[in-house]
Amino acid sequence: MRSAQQILADSAVIAVVGASRDPGKAAHRVPAQMQRYGWRIIPVNPTVDELFGERAYASLAAIPHPVDLVDVFRPARDAVGVVREAVAIGAPAVWLQLGIVSPEARRIAEEAGVDYVEDRCLIIERAAANLMRLG
Repeated sequence: MRSAQQILADSAVIAVVGASRDPGKAAHRVPAQMQRYGWRIIPVNPTVDELFGERAYASLAAIPHPVDLVDVFRPARDAVGVVREAVAIGAPAVWLQLGIVSPEARRIAEEAGVDYVEDRCLIIERAAANLMRLG
């Protein structure tokens, strides 16, 4: 299993499940900052058409191209379903944001050979490793 920082270093395309259009929410600020540092952000939110200048999708399965990482901004009770979807689309890694923990989601990811991070923040890990994908 790769470390959180290795997952970020290896990832270029991040699908963000629960991405928010509300700039006051972490589910907007975190993906927006990751985008500023060079990651492609694919929002997964069935209530919007576009976020961060990218088309939004209603589900992971609706994304028409591979993603490197599935980042989750949903309550822990939803994590199991999201991880099952991530496994189904062949995502190599799943990341549950700060405050989100799910032993069942972890088990599903590990059994599928998917790298798994929980209760950590993308932008904190990005900053700690001084990572960026800018060209």
